[in-house]
Amino acid sequence: MFNFLFSCEQRVTTFLLLTPRPHQNRRIGLFGGSFNPAHSGHFIVAKHALKILKLDTVRWLVARGNPLKLVHGDFKERCKSAQLHAEYKRMLVRDPEQSALLTYSINIPKFLNRHCLTTKFVCVMGNYNLENFHRFRNWEEIANLIPFA
Repeated sequence: MFNFLFSCEQRVTTFLLLTPRPHQNRRIGLFGGSFNPAHSGHFIVAKHALKILKLDTVRWLVARGNPLKLVHGDFKERCKSAQLHAEYKRMLVRDPEQSALLTYSINIPKFLNRHCLTTKFVCVMGNYNLENFHRFRNWEEIANLIPFA
């Protein structure tokens, strides 16, 4: 039991290191997806989100997998592909699902809302995820936790 608690605490700490400090009062876009592979369209969406939404940064959140897709591709390759396309000031590629062993999208806004109280987050969503958002686990709860663009 102790090992389980320690590993959960360790995962949460790892995830916190990937998030802004709560006192930063920043505006951060969360751009999640499989990025299989990432491409220039992803970059354009992220760049426009920075400008139009006046964000301090856009975090590309590479998903471990997507239960709505049959093929996920190699996780490390998808991360590399995202890194390649996010080479721009104020864009960072992160893997919170992998680092903190989170499984569903709902876990990220829940966690951030608990630990980053003064940071404003917005979900930046591409066309594929928008079309299928009603199929996400707890999609209504996600929509109540974080604004979408």
